[in-house]
Amino acid sequence: MASELEFGLHSFGDVTVDAKGTRLPFARVIRNVVEQAVLADRLGVDAIGLGEHHRDDYAISAPEIVLAAIAGQTERIRLGTAVTVLSSDDPVRVFERFATLDAVSQGRAEIMLGRGSFTESFPLFGYDLADYERLFEEKLELMARLLDEEPVTWQGTVRAPLKQQQVYPKTESGRIRTWVGVGGSPQSVVRAARLGFPLALAVIGGEPARFAPYVELYHRALDQFGQERLPVTAHVPGFVADTDTEAVDLLWPHARDLLNRLGRERGWPPMNRARFEADIADGAWHVGSPETVARKIAKTVQALGLQRIDLKYANGSMAHEHLVNAVELYGTTVIPRVRELLAE
Repeated sequence: MASELEFGLHSFGDVTVDAKGTRLPFARVIRNVVEQAVLADRLGVDAIGLGEHHRDDYAISAPEIVLAAIAGQTERIRLGTAVTVLSSDDPVRVFERFATLDAVSQGRAEIMLGRGSFTESFPLFGYDLADYERLFEEKLELMARLLDEEPVTWQGTVRAPLKQQQVYPKTESGRIRTWVGVGGSPQSVVRAARLGFPLALAVIGGEPARFAPYVELYHRALDQFGQERLPVTAHVPGFVADTDTEAVDLLWPHARDLLNRLGRERGWPPMNRARFEADIADGAWHVGSPETVARKIAKTVQALGLQRIDLKYANGSMAHEHLVNAVELYGTTVIPRVRELLAE
């Protein structure tokens, strides 16, 4: 497990502030994300995943373009999304864009497909939220066929049918690694297994070990559908600083504002520091010094039997220099320490 485990980083391109607390322009935020990814590549991080959003608190609405910019400045890091909102996109165009990214990055493209935890893309692109389930289910079925890179015949209700349709460009490897993001629905886990997608668990609340039954269900479903054993990753929020106290003190005001903003939209109660620190101690957040974060990551990996873990290191408006430091500590100290802990 220690030697084969992959380590990723996720960012949604949260709009950040400068040292004086002034909000940065979107363009600067995007360039900073590219810089963070280039550093991650240099430090040996295995993968970078960028989220897709269409709202004013996140700068990245076209992650494939940002990933292509990263591809031109990196050599080994895998380039993916977290997630691509398939429900409000077209699977054919998703395949075409990522096959192109795969070409310019020499085979490093990945896709993480999901419904998305936000819904702003539905009215933006003319979709009805009443079709939320049907849009994702039909488009995921089509995407599974497109990834085989063979002529596709398909008919559904959410887009025009295809009849022996070729889609280009083809990839050099013959397939783009494509995950399906799941937030905790057994039906979604089984569907990912049935269609042969690797599983990405969105561990954004509660103790990570509570997701173990979903991993067990996924493995049972793979066996029942006659699929090969496929990898599982977990997307977890976190932040690394030099000490535990510094990490919590730096993250808290930004995480508070982020969680309270989302809470107002979704009906959650306001976040207080005691609850936040409790979630760091026993819940989803992986926050602290390199040693603390490494120990929690190792615990999560063991509890869920993961083949990869993706740390969402950018949470709220925290300044770029702190995110750079977090990436550096993750690559230089956290990753090797996790490997040591798992080897023990």
